[in-house]
Amino acid sequence: MLLMTSFALVGSLAVLLAFWSAGIRRAPVSEPLLALLLGVLAGPVTNLVDIPDPAVTGLTLEIGRVLLAISLMAVALRFPVAGYRSVLRPVTVLLTAGMLGMAVLTAGLAWWLLGLPVALAALLGACLTPTDPVLAASVVSGGPAARQLPARLRQVISAESGGNDGLAFTFVVVALAATTGGSWSQRLAEVLWGVFGAALIGLVAGYVAGRAVRGAMSREEVDSGSLLIFALVLAVAVLGVGRLAYTDGILAVFVAGLAYNAVIDSRSRVSQQRLDDSLTRYLVLPLFFLLGAELPWRGWLDLGWAALAFPAAVLLLRRLPVALALHPALRLPWRDTLFLGWFGPIGVSALFYLSYSHEEGVRDPNLWAVGTLVVAASTLVHGVTAMPGRRRYAGLSQPQRRPSARTACDVR
Repeated sequence: MLLMTSFALVGSLAVLLAFWSAGIRRAPVSEPLLALLLGVLAGPVTNLVDIPDPAVTGLTLEIGRVLLAISLMAVALRFPVAGYRSVLRPVTVLLTAGMLGMAVLTAGLAWWLLGLPVALAALLGACLTPTDPVLAASVVSGGPAARQLPARLRQVISAESGGNDGLAFTFVVVALAATTGGSWSQRLAEVLWGVFGAALIGLVAGYVAGRAVRGAMSREEVDSGSLLIFALVLAVAVLGVGRLAYTDGILAVFVAGLAYNAVIDSRSRVSQQRLDDSLTRYLVLPLFFLLGAELPWRGWLDLGWAALAFPAAVLLLRRLPVALALHPALRLPWRDTLFLGWFGPIGVSALFYLSYSHEEGVRDPNLWAVGTLVVAASTLVHGVTAMPGRRRYAGLSQPQRRPSARTACDVR
């Protein structure tokens, strides 16, 4: 009965969003926010859905893992690889100094405002560091985004959200070693193999898959619909191989997507760019519905005044000061730096790493309560401000964007 009710509610929401697919891009809400609100209505408000607590983190972990894999494949295929090369410098800065700065600032806020132990605060900071690719897609993809934001800014946000989801694994594993008291040498080996092994698996899988698709296209053995499904199953397959090899499967999928993108031709790429809108906009709904239905309200209330102060401090201080400090190194216009400094939403990736930490033995209830509080706040705030923020940016921009900067996934 519980599953049937959940399926009925999420399915009905997906149908309504499909009918309103164009309007939702112009509305001051996002699909994840609507799913979150529906979950709150079905869970705490009406008690239609009540999932046992032990099952919540396990479901969140596995749903989040698959959703991240599909989302990162979509990110890798959103632009031609040449477009990603043009933003290599700012993305590299954000994935190194930027991630470190965000992790340290978030951990410091958790230690200061919440009184968490240093190790647990560091783990929370690591989990909340990555920019979410699903929530970021609502800001940078679609027709309104293509008209209001320059292609280069959208490429920076996309590439960063793809790269830092996988690289956050290194921060989380190091923080887990401090939290659980595990062997530092073992954790270091896990980090090194997790990153370099994932890169190797992703490169090989993406290259082989790309060559296979090019060969099939030259023989006219596949159509555009098959290519779309192929990108989906490639993401899931690489995720599985990465996990079996004990590497960072999330990073492996993103690298595989970039390698695959570099090999396939333009016809194949245009067909598979629809992965962004066709799947990720709807696959995210169950996870945020689950989050809304099982939000730890009692844990939030136990935080007292910090339940308001900490999310506000994270949203204001986690990313924007770091972006402003790195402005000279980013070499972006000031308005671009301000925009990407604000739009760094926290969502699926944070939920995944919070659940992963729980599965790795960190059972402190504060980690899950505080982490989900920030995710809910980010989903609300960034979902509501995305459309006005894009319009404000477009109003400040003088030159008109050229149509050639748009991709197939932007035209809808």
